Amino acid sequence: MELARYLVDAVVVEKRSYRDVAAAHGVSKSWVATLVARFREGGYEAIAPRSRAARKVANHSSDELEDRVVRIRKELSEEGFDCGAQTIHYHLSLSDPQPPSVSTIWRVLKRRGFVTPQPHKRPKSSYIRFEASLPNESWQSDVTLFELKDGSKVEILNFLDDFSRVCVASRVLPTTSSPDVVATLYEAGSTWGLPSSLLTDNGCIYTAAYRHGYSALESELFHLGITYKHSRPYHPQTCGKVERFHQTLKLFLRKQPKPETIAELQAQVDRFVAYYNDIRPHRAKGRQPPRVAFDARAKAVPRNLGPTYSRELRVRHDRIDQHGSVTIRYKSRLHHIGMGRALNGTRVVLLVAGRDIRVLSEDGELLRQLTLDPSRDYQPHARP
Repeated sequence: MELARYLVDAVVVEKRSYRDVAAAHGVSKSWVATLVARFREGGYEAIAPRSRAARKVANHSSDELEDRVVRIRKELSEEGFDCGAQTIHYHLSLSDPQPPSVSTIWRVLKRRGFVTPQPHKRPKSSYIRFEASLPNESWQSDVTLFELKDGSKVEILNFLDDFSRVCVASRVLPTTSSPDVVATLYEAGSTWGLPSSLLTDNGCIYTAAYRHGYSALESELFHLGITYKHSRPYHPQTCGKVERFHQTLKLFLRKQPKPETIAELQAQVDRFVAYYNDIRPHRAKGRQPPRVAFDARAKAVPRNLGPTYSRELRVRHDRIDQHGSVTIRYKSRLHHIGMGRALNGTRVVLLVAGRDIRVLSEDGELLRQLTLDPSRDYQPHARP
């Protein structure tokens, strides 16, 4: 501004020529002439620096398009669904053969105030990712808590396919038990097919390894030929896909009216699962709905169990209690095996093959052989 005013004054006040002023200050004569013309038309304000931005952008998004982007964003957000630029692009592509690019939609959202800058995050390239190569090659399962209108807590049991991200089961329960997990597994298997393997955390509804036994789920998985895998303790990232699904599910549920009953909450969950599986584009699957990814490839199946692995095998060391019995856990239920009071305090070895049990003394003497009756807590000792 100071240079422009100096040049104008040198021409207008001092009556110097354009050529002399331009040569003395290293600028072009045409620019000096332009400044003087602006001054004579609008005064000193007219010679202020002007923006070099284009007055009209040929590919600028129309107001109508920006309004559509904002409308879709609000509709998805109010429903509790994902409403990022890529999801909006997917919904626009359903009705527009040439939708705007994802970056254009992102700029529209930023310009309209819908995007909040975030601090620098850890680069995605630093993460170590793993993913199954086929549908049903691996499922993940976990439980998350939710609150009803009266403040009572309920649990949502989820099963997710690792490859396609399909939610194969989502069940609301007052409190999840091991039999509930087994029943949900069979229910999901009847619809989607049973998986080749299952990955869970170390919760007591899944495993009884820390009790030195077998849970109902572990026993069923063994007989079905499904490989069972556990995450590392205190490392939820191992089950990251189902953990992330919990967040997406709860984001939707918090936007819905507070359910008063488990049945109302289950209805909301079922609505979300239908949208999530069949409509919502998933970023990890090339912006395809999970069901499309699930149907695109052949399905993995449980391994074919040979005769060697047809039964659950384990060895237990125990002591006969004061009542003359020894205990064993089968499918998460504790059963008492009668041995007779004469053997109180005797150390024994139990060889378990499914429901076939052999009780031996430490010297190898066979004390009792039986087939466990799962319907009875106490297995009476047969009198001679």
